[in-house]
Amino acid sequence: MTIIVLFGAPGSGKGTQGALIAEKYGYLHLSTGLMLRDEVKKGSTLGKEIDKYISNGDLVPNEMMCDILREELKTYIHEKGIIFDGFPRTIPQAEFLDKTLQEMGLKIDLMVNIEADKEILINRLVRRGTLSHRSDDTQETILKRLKIYDRESKPIIDYYKKTNRYNSVISINSIEDTFNDIVTLIDKIRK
Repeated sequence: MTIIVLFGAPGSGKGTQGALIAEKYGYLHLSTGLMLRDEVKKGSTLGKEIDKYISNGDLVPNEMMCDILREELKTYIHEKGIIFDGFPRTIPQAEFLDKTLQEMGLKIDLMVNIEADKEILINRLVRRGTLSHRSDDTQETILKRLKIYDRESKPIIDYYKKTNRYNSVISINSIEDTFNDIVTLIDKIRK
Protein backbone atom coordinates (compact mmCIF):
# COMPACT_ATOMS: atom_id res chain seq x y z
CA MET A 1 0.00 0.00 0.00
CA THR A 2 1.23 3.46 -0.90
CA ILE A 3 0.78 6.07 1.84
CA ILE A 4 0.92 9.77 0.92
CA VAL A 5 0.54 12.75 3.26
CA LEU A 6 -0.62 15.98 1.63
CA PHE A 7 0.36 18.88 3.82
CA GLY A 8 -0.12 22.61 3.60
CA ALA A 9 -1.88 25.59 5.06
CA PRO A 10 -5.65 25.91 4.85
CA GLY A 11 -6.48 26.83 1.23
CA SER A 12 -3.30 25.35 -0.25
CA GLY A 13 -5.26 22.89 -2.37
CA LYS A 14 -4.85 19.64 -0.43
CA GLY A 15 -8.44 18.57 -1.02
CA THR A 16 -8.37 19.33 -4.73
CA GLN A 17 -5.05 17.57 -5.25
CA GLY A 18 -6.07 14.63 -3.06
CA ALA A 19 -9.16 14.03 -5.20
CA LEU A 20 -7.11 14.21 -8.42
CA ILE A 21 -4.47 11.80 -7.09
CA ALA A 22 -7.15 9.39 -5.89
CA GLU A 23 -8.75 9.40 -9.33
CA LYS A 24 -5.48 8.88 -11.21
CA TYR A 25 -4.03 6.12 -9.03
CA GLY A 26 -7.12 4.50 -7.51
CA TYR A 27 -6.07 5.46 -3.99
CA LEU A 28 -8.40 6.31 -1.13
CA HIS A 29 -8.55 10.06 -0.42
CA LEU A 30 -8.93 10.35 3.34
CA SER A 31 -9.84 13.97 4.05
CA THR A 32 -9.97 14.43 7.80
CA GLY A 33 -11.72 17.77 7.36
CA LEU A 34 -14.50 16.14 5.37
CA MET A 35 -14.63 13.26 7.83
CA LEU A 36 -15.04 15.70 10.74
CA ARG A 37 -17.65 17.81 8.93
CA ASP A 38 -19.63 14.63 8.12
CA GLU A 39 -19.62 13.72 11.81
CA VAL A 40 -20.90 17.21 12.65
CA LYS A 41 -23.72 16.82 10.08
CA LYS A 42 -24.81 13.58 11.76
CA GLY A 43 -25.50 15.58 14.90
CA SER A 44 -23.88 12.93 17.09
CA THR A 45 -22.44 13.71 20.50
CA LEU A 46 -18.97 13.47 18.96
CA GLY A 47 -20.09 15.70 16.07
CA LYS A 48 -21.30 18.39 18.47
CA GLU A 49 -17.98 18.28 20.30
CA ILE A 50 -16.06 18.53 16.99
CA ASP A 51 -18.24 21.44 15.85
CA LYS A 52 -17.19 23.52 18.85
CA TYR A 53 -13.58 23.39 17.61
CA ILE A 54 -14.20 23.72 13.88
CA SER A 55 -16.60 26.67 14.16
CA ASN A 56 -14.03 28.59 16.19
CA GLY A 57 -11.22 27.80 13.74
CA ASP A 58 -9.45 25.65 16.33
CA LEU A 59 -7.83 22.28 15.76
CA VAL A 60 -9.64 19.22 17.06
CA PRO A 61 -7.56 18.03 20.07
CA ASN A 62 -4.82 15.52 19.24
CA GLU A 63 -6.24 12.67 21.30
CA MET A 64 -9.73 13.00 19.81
CA MET A 65 -8.38 13.27 16.26
CA CYS A 66 -6.08 10.26 16.72
CA ASP A 67 -8.90 8.13 18.14
CA ILE A 68 -11.14 8.99 15.18
CA LEU A 69 -8.39 8.26 12.66
CA ARG A 70 -7.35 4.99 14.32
CA GLU A 71 -10.89 3.65 13.83
CA GLU A 72 -11.01 4.86 10.23
CA LEU A 73 -7.68 3.25 9.34
CA LYS A 74 -8.85 -0.19 10.43
CA THR A 75 -11.48 -0.16 7.69
CA TYR A 76 -9.02 0.79 4.92
CA ILE A 77 -6.25 -1.76 5.44
CA HIS A 78 -6.84 -3.40 2.04
CA GLU A 79 -6.73 -0.25 -0.07
CA LYS A 80 -4.20 0.14 -2.90
CA GLY A 81 -3.10 3.44 -1.38
CA ILE A 82 -4.21 6.15 1.03
CA ILE A 83 -3.83 9.89 0.67
CA PHE A 84 -3.99 11.70 4.00
CA ASP A 85 -5.38 15.20 3.54
CA GLY A 86 -5.48 17.34 6.67
CA PHE A 87 -3.69 14.87 8.92
CA PRO A 88 -1.30 15.11 10.61
CA ARG A 89 -1.56 18.72 11.72
CA THR A 90 0.67 18.59 14.80
CA ILE A 91 3.89 16.80 15.77
CA PRO A 92 2.02 14.46 18.17
CA GLN A 93 -0.33 13.53 15.32
CA ALA A 94 2.62 12.88 12.98
CA GLU A 95 4.22 10.65 15.61
CA PHE A 96 0.90 8.87 16.17
CA LEU A 97 0.50 8.25 12.43
CA ASP A 98 4.01 6.82 12.09
CA LYS A 99 3.48 4.55 15.10
CA THR A 100 0.02 3.40 14.00
CA LEU A 101 1.14 2.68 10.45
CA GLN A 102 4.20 0.82 11.75
CA GLU A 103 1.94 -1.36 13.89
CA MET A 104 0.00 -2.17 10.71
CA GLY A 105 3.21 -2.98 8.82
CA LEU A 106 2.95 0.22 6.78
CA LYS A 107 4.85 3.49 6.41
CA ILE A 108 4.48 6.91 4.84
CA ASP A 109 6.01 6.75 1.38
CA LEU A 110 5.71 10.41 0.50
CA MET A 111 4.94 13.71 2.24
CA VAL A 112 4.12 16.62 -0.07
CA ASN A 113 3.94 20.14 1.29
CA ILE A 114 1.74 22.25 -1.00
CA GLU A 115 2.99 25.81 -0.61
CA ALA A 116 1.27 29.12 -1.40
CA ASP A 117 1.63 32.71 -0.24
CA LYS A 118 -0.58 33.85 2.62
CA GLU A 119 -2.43 36.35 0.41
CA ILE A 120 -3.32 33.59 -2.10
CA LEU A 121 -4.49 31.32 0.73
CA ILE A 122 -6.75 34.02 2.21
CA ASN A 123 -8.28 34.83 -1.19
CA ARG A 124 -8.93 31.14 -1.92
CA LEU A 125 -10.53 30.56 1.48
CA VAL A 126 -12.74 33.64 1.30
CA ARG A 127 -13.89 32.57 -2.17
CA ARG A 128 -14.50 29.00 -0.97
CA GLY A 129 -16.44 30.25 2.03
CA THR A 130 -18.64 32.39 -0.22
CA LEU A 131 -19.34 29.48 -2.57
CA SER A 132 -19.79 26.67 -0.05
CA HIS A 133 -21.04 28.60 3.00
CA ARG A 134 -18.56 26.77 5.25
CA SER A 135 -18.69 28.12 8.79
CA ASP A 136 -14.90 27.88 9.10
CA ASP A 137 -14.21 30.08 6.04
CA THR A 138 -15.04 33.52 7.41
CA GLN A 139 -12.36 36.23 7.34
CA GLU A 140 -11.90 36.13 11.14
CA THR A 141 -11.76 32.33 11.29
CA ILE A 142 -9.40 32.13 8.30
CA LEU A 143 -6.86 34.44 9.95
CA LYS A 144 -7.10 32.45 13.18
CA ARG A 145 -6.63 29.14 11.31
CA LEU A 146 -3.56 30.49 9.50
CA LYS A 147 -2.03 31.61 12.82
CA ILE A 148 -2.70 28.16 14.30
CA TYR A 149 -1.16 26.57 11.20
CA ASP A 150 2.01 28.64 11.63
CA ARG A 151 2.24 27.78 15.34
CA GLU A 152 1.05 24.16 15.47
CA SER A 153 1.39 22.66 12.00
CA LYS A 154 4.43 24.23 10.34
CA PRO A 155 6.85 22.40 12.69
CA ILE A 156 5.77 19.17 10.95
CA ILE A 157 7.89 20.24 7.98
CA ASP A 158 11.07 19.78 10.04
CA TYR A 159 9.75 16.48 11.40
CA TYR A 160 9.46 15.07 7.88
CA LYS A 161 12.70 16.67 6.66
CA LYS A 162 14.60 14.81 9.40
CA THR A 163 13.29 11.49 8.07
CA ASN A 164 13.89 12.34 4.38
CA ARG A 165 10.21 12.09 3.48
CA TYR A 166 9.67 15.80 2.83
CA ASN A 167 8.86 17.12 -0.64
CA SER A 168 7.43 20.45 -1.68
CA VAL A 169 5.44 21.84 -4.60
CA ILE A 170 4.34 25.41 -5.21
CA SER A 171 0.61 26.01 -5.62
CA ILE A 172 0.57 29.38 -7.36
CA ASN A 173 0.00 28.23 -10.92
CA SER A 174 -2.86 26.19 -12.25
CA ILE A 175 -4.35 23.18 -10.48
CA GLU A 176 -3.03 21.06 -13.35
CA ASP A 177 0.56 22.33 -12.95
CA THR A 178 0.52 21.56 -9.23
CA PHE A 179 -0.99 18.15 -9.93
CA ASN A 180 1.70 17.36 -12.52
CA ASP A 181 4.42 18.29 -10.02
CA ILE A 182 2.87 15.93 -7.45
CA VAL A 183 2.47 13.13 -10.02
CA THR A 184 6.19 13.39 -10.79
CA LEU A 185 6.95 12.84 -7.09
CA ILE A 186 4.51 9.92 -6.81
CA ASP A 187 5.85 8.22 -9.92
CA LYS A 188 9.36 8.31 -8.41
CA ILE A 189 8.27 6.33 -5.34
CA ARG A 190 6.22 3.84 -7.37
CA LYS A 191 9.24 2.62 -9.38
